[in-house]
Amino acid sequence: MRGLRILLVVVVVLGILFVVVDRVAVYFAEDEAASKVKTTENLATTPDVSIKGFPFLTQVASGELDDVELNIKTYEAPTGNTGGAGASTVRIDDLKADMKDVKFSGDYSSATAATATGSASISYDQLLKAAKSEPTDIFTGVTAQVVDLSDGGDGKIKVDVKISVAGQVTTYPVLSTVTVDGDTVKVHADNLPKLVVDLADSRIRSITDFQQTIDELPGGVKLDSVQAAQSGVEIKVKGSNVRLAG
Repeated sequence: MRGLRILLVVVVVLGILFVVVDRVAVYFAEDEAASKVKTTENLATTPDVSIKGFPFLTQVASGELDDVELNIKTYEAPTGNTGGAGASTVRIDDLKADMKDVKFSGDYSSATAATATGSASISYDQLLKAAKSEPTDIFTGVTAQVVDLSDGGDGKIKVDVKISVAGQVTTYPVLSTVTVDGDTVKVHADNLPKLVVDLADSRIRSITDFQQTIDELPGGVKLDSVQAAQSGVEIKVKGSNVRLAG
C-alpha cells in the first residue's frame, strides 16, 4: 500500500509539472506569435493571441494547433485610394478572428490557418470619410452633402443629408441599407424625400449612396457580411488558408 501511495504521489506531481510546463510553453508561444503578427501586419500595437486546446505540447509535436484566437484592437486597412476624395486608409476596430487547424513551419517563422471566422467594426465617423461630406453641386444653385451617419434602427444607417437651395438649408434623414460586395462596403438609400426626388433623384443619389473599399485585412481574411449597429457598422469576416505570421 505504501508503494502504491508513493506511486500515486509521483504520478500527481508529474502531472502537475506537465501542466505547469505546458502552460508556460503556451504563454511564451502566444507572446512570440503576437510579436510576429505585429511585424507581419505592420501594426502599431501588439495584438492579443490566445492558443486554445490542451495539452499544447502535443499539438506542437504534431506541427498543428487546433484553435488560435487573434484580437487586433485597431487596424488601418488600405482603401486603394491614392488620390482625390476619400481616405487612403480606414480604421477597423476590435478585429477578432478564430483560426482553426493552424499549421506552422519547423522554425516557427510562419503559420497558416485552414479556416478563419471573425468580427470587427467600422465606426460611423470612419465610414463618413467615404461619403461626400463637402458641399457638392447638384445643379445650379443647389448643393448637397452628407453631414452625419448614425444608427437608423432595424439594421439601417441614418444618413443626414444637407440640401441647400437658393440659400435655404434643410437637413433630411435618409434610411439606408448597408451591404458587402466583394471587398467593398456599400451604403444605398432606401428612399429619398419627395422634394429631393423632385429635384433630381439620380443626382442626389450620387451624394447619398457611397461605398468604402477595404483592400486588405490581416492574414487575407475577407468581408463576409455587414450590419448597421449603434456605434458603427458591424462586420463579419471569413477566410481559408489564412496567414497568421510569416
